[in-house]
Amino acid sequence: MTERLYRVELTASFLEQLDAVEEFLAGADARFAYDDLLAELRATVFPNLRRFPRMGRRYLDQPPRSAEALTLLAQLPAGAADALREYLSGDYLILYTEIGSTVYLLSIRHHRQLSFSFARP
Repeated sequence: MTERLYRVELTASFLEQLDAVEEFLAGADARFAYDDLLAELRATVFPNLRRFPRMGRRYLDQPPRSAEALTLLAQLPAGAADALREYLSGDYLILYTEIGSTVYLLSIRHHRQLSFSFARP
């Protein structure tokens, strides 16, 4: 029996946040950590999500409390917030959703950065 593999797509927002992580690490004099992050994404995160797209914790299991986060969540299409999931990989938290046979990576942040950004789809 053939295992079903999901496609993993990087959204514009994810790529922007990846750039922000790179800037954050450069400012902390830890540029090497960015290369480690990219290697971890390729070697572990992407393959895991291709095989197990629901492995991350539901984002709303611990609902946000800030007015800003609640406002951003309210702007999402009906039911979309329920599909958001978090994947923890080392020092990074990745926000993603599964739609059909595709996993969309929406945002990433280092645990010392402030919050997720929903600026772009």
